[in-house]
Amino acid sequence: MGSMNGFRTILFERDGAVARVTLNRPDVLNAYNTEMRDDLYAALSTVRDDPSIRALVLRGNGKAFCSGGDIREFGSAPSPVGAREVRLRRDVWQLLTSLETPTIAAIHGHAAGSGLEMALLCDFRIAARGAVLSLPETGLGMIPGVVGTQTVPRAVGLGHALDILLTGRAIDARRAERLGMVGWVVPESRLRREADRLATRLANIEGKLAAAVKRLVVGGLDRALEPALAVERTAARQFLRRRID
Repeated sequence: MGSMNGFRTILFERDGAVARVTLNRPDVLNAYNTEMRDDLYAALSTVRDDPSIRALVLRGNGKAFCSGGDIREFGSAPSPVGAREVRLRRDVWQLLTSLETPTIAAIHGHAAGSGLEMALLCDFRIAARGAVLSLPETGLGMIPGVVGTQTVPRAVGLGHALDILLTGRAIDARRAERLGMVGWVVPESRLRREADRLATRLANIEGKLAAAVKRLVVGGLDRALEPALAVERTAARQFLRRRID
């Protein structure tokens, strides 16, 4: 296993075809700040640009996955317009969404606000038994504006999404599993091992095949069934022809 770390807020490691990104601000429960944004953008860009990486695990160091945005930075940008331009140039959330590599969030402790939204952008979510998930932004007079208003209803349906988004109530890992917000729950002592096991399994799939399946599943959500099936048939024939050739 090799470390590629030149970062202050994350740890970035390679283990064969598996990459691991560990949020590493444990003293503030891995609160997301501008420095972490830049570090994550650089690390995820490496994953995007390296076809030998076939699975990514995203996790947190210390007592939590991620407690959300670092409130000490709220309103601190000298120029809101300039800050927005930087966010658009280094759009971590769009980059994470667009990765062709399968992604796994290993959640423990608190996953709040943008921390939960980050996890919801991953393809798989495994939670430790004691994990607590929440989107408290409305109670602070804000919209969960990273991706929450769009990813939560896709994960749990409209009624549950409005409950989670508007009340800001925290839910435990078991309820999150029942709602479909996480795939499964394991003891915290096994969380990293289970995430690594899944990553290894995914890394054994041909990269182009995994990317094609991801595109079909995500793209099909915005299509009617018949056009989506037509796209699927075309992709399946192309892959079969390539294997025969």
